[in-house]
Amino acid sequence: MRESEIIALFLKHLKRQGELPLGDDAGALKIGDGWLVATNDMLVSRTDVPDIMTPEQAGFKAVTMNVSDVAAMGAEPIGFLFSLGLPRGLDEDYLEGIARGIGKAIDYYEIPVLSADTNEADDLIIDGIALGRTKRLLTRSGAKPGDLVCVTGDIGRAFAGYLAWKYGLKVPESTRKALYEKFLEPRARVEEGILLSKSANSAIDISDGLSKELHLISKMSGVRIEISSWKLPIREEVWEVAEAIGKSPVEIALASGEEFELLFTVPSEKISELEVDFTVIGQVKEGKGVYIDGEPLFPLGWEHFSNRIKMF
Repeated sequence: MRESEIIALFLKHLKRQGELPLGDDAGALKIGDGWLVATNDMLVSRTDVPDIMTPEQAGFKAVTMNVSDVAAMGAEPIGFLFSLGLPRGLDEDYLEGIARGIGKAIDYYEIPVLSADTNEADDLIIDGIALGRTKRLLTRSGAKPGDLVCVTGDIGRAFAGYLAWKYGLKVPESTRKALYEKFLEPRARVEEGILLSKSANSAIDISDGLSKELHLISKMSGVRIEISSWKLPIREEVWEVAEAIGKSPVEIALASGEEFELLFTVPSEKISELEVDFTVIGQVKEGKGVYIDGEPLFPLGWEHFSNRIKMF
């Protein structure tokens, strides 16, 4: 079964949910005049930690992937919890590297650790939980016809970095540094998420690929999304990798997961209010589906249990 099928199976039985139904980057409970946001995301060594990644980077990433979900809801992170699954014989120095990474991440995001647990497992697992708070939630279901479709930062470097490593590409050191920054040391867009909560109608973090995230917003909001390939913020380093392996840089950008950039929609009249680094890549219209340059865009990116990244 694919990840999406497993989720659908469980949702048939999980009828008791919070004020915000399951299906967003995080869940939320209404408390007073605000929202308590909570998410959990699991880092598994076999699927999430390439050999080139240091234990410190892995520990940092485990925090980032959870904090990013909170940021996508427009919330300020306020706490982190985690459980460790550890295989027998794990090197003590490696384990200490994980601890250093988690410690650096909570300092970087300025959040306390509230609880932790340890148990034995067949693989290294860091199962994290992040908490946040906000006055106004951003969800995947809030996109409205007339909205502009936007993305923070740039896209494609995470996957391009993976491809450069996988194929052993000979690229300039400056290129490798730029790619590995996203591939090995991504950062959650916390400040941007907080600011977007004031103006945006919908948001999602890019964890499984831009294409898949566009489809999620389209489906959950009941709208049609149209984007333009030439508007995608793709850096020169991604073009270098694409040329080296005979792929389109647009393909790489659409399938690139674990970017932790924010994809969001915002009313056109509020675009001038945004105080974040972003690029307009398309529009929301009435209808359904996702289109790129006028043609249907099929979901690309990563899905657990399929064991591959789906490309064109």
